[in-house]
Amino acid sequence: MTNQEKMKIPRQAMPEQDPAVRRRNFKEVPLGYSKETAVLEATRCLNCPNPRCVTGCPVRVNIPGFIALLAREDLSGAYASLIKDNSLPAVCGRVCPQESQCESMCILGLKGEPVAIGRLERFTADYHRNSSRQEEDETPSAPSGKKAAVVGSGPSGLACAYELLKAGFAVTVFEALHEPGGVLVYGIPEFRLPKDIVKAEIDGLKKLGAEFRLDSLVGRLYTIDELLEEEGYQAVFIGSGAGYPKFLKIEGENLNGVYSSNEFLTRINLMKAYREDSVTPPIKGKRAAVFGAGNTAMDSARTALRMGFEEVFIVYRRSREEMPARAEEIHHAEEEGVKFMLLSNPVRFLGDEKGGLKAVVCQRMELGEPDASGRRRPVPVPDSEFELPVDTAIVALGTEANPLLRQTTSDLACSERGYIIADEDGRTKKARVYAGGDIVTGSATVIKAMGAGKRAAQAIIKDLM
Repeated sequence: MTNQEKMKIPRQAMPEQDPAVRRRNFKEVPLGYSKETAVLEATRCLNCPNPRCVTGCPVRVNIPGFIALLAREDLSGAYASLIKDNSLPAVCGRVCPQESQCESMCILGLKGEPVAIGRLERFTADYHRNSSRQEEDETPSAPSGKKAAVVGSGPSGLACAYELLKAGFAVTVFEALHEPGGVLVYGIPEFRLPKDIVKAEIDGLKKLGAEFRLDSLVGRLYTIDELLEEEGYQAVFIGSGAGYPKFLKIEGENLNGVYSSNEFLTRINLMKAYREDSVTPPIKGKRAAVFGAGNTAMDSARTALRMGFEEVFIVYRRSREEMPARAEEIHHAEEEGVKFMLLSNPVRFLGDEKGGLKAVVCQRMELGEPDASGRRRPVPVPDSEFELPVDTAIVALGTEANPLLRQTTSDLACSERGYIIADEDGRTKKARVYAGGDIVTGSATVIKAMGAGKRAAQAIIKDLM
């Protein structure tokens, strides 16, 4: 097939659950490609001699390579190609912002729609997992005699562990919570990233020899120095994320019914309140307001609908154009019935006689000149306050670095905001200690955290071997 013929094939749509049905269940929203659809979509790839899509991928997946194999219906080969560079393809195919990364660089996108790289990645990983080909997965590498500790089992930690395991390292992953996966498990809701998908990816690391120590809070159970000096690890990678919630810091924020998005999503996810047979007391209410407009805000609002709330509002102080969430997540939220209250800013919470939330007072905003982020700064409109009756509020303003590790590691250099200082390859100022992901950069994407973990692993391998 010529390139001209390929360019005439339209981008293949992904089937989804009906919005009226899915808004009350936790089943995955996109239903995935069939084999026939995936092969047809893969056929659209022009196999560019200088593939720009690869440069748009933080872990540098050989995108044309795995797609070409998929187009030839070599599904086993496509997966083998994909897993060389991406240790979590089923995850990334679901939650990565491909539209602003690899797909934004696709040549087809200049005159039409880019190849659906993320959807093909998801299909390839899912097909492999659901087939009988898992016995072909990689086997543990020959031991190198090196031993490394990974702090945190989120995206950066898992990516780092994978690279070290391939190099023959003995790897122990320390996780503070009772389930591995970090934000993939406690932060992202079931309807966007099923827990079984994450478990399958982690099981793959266990097959390669990774040891996971759960309920192990580094900084309390062990310090970084103890891991290096007493536990015998020759290198430590810190991928603990930035899970310290930000708050509005306004009157009434301590009322019952006001949650951070971290607490709200963690209670739903780790306590499995999303399951029909769950015995966890759910968070109940009728009207919820979510403050913020990133992906976590959309996750919180859509989760609230599924927990039975009758009305859910996104309250955001800027306009739609400035919303940082993925367009797909905003679209899905709107389809499901989330109401958007834009150019509105909370100024105080109002409580009832029992100490519970009954309303939030908001102020209308208008946009002024751009601020440091490049977005137009919201400016209060005088005499424009109004009350929004709600019994639940979810603050989704992002996160900060947890101070525990820097408090217990005196020579670990950190920025003024508490993030660990590390170079491009993850080396910190402390010998044999590496870091990457949100604990270095602040809140970012899953795939960028994975890229940081991968680079740090390569630096560890180079430095120790």
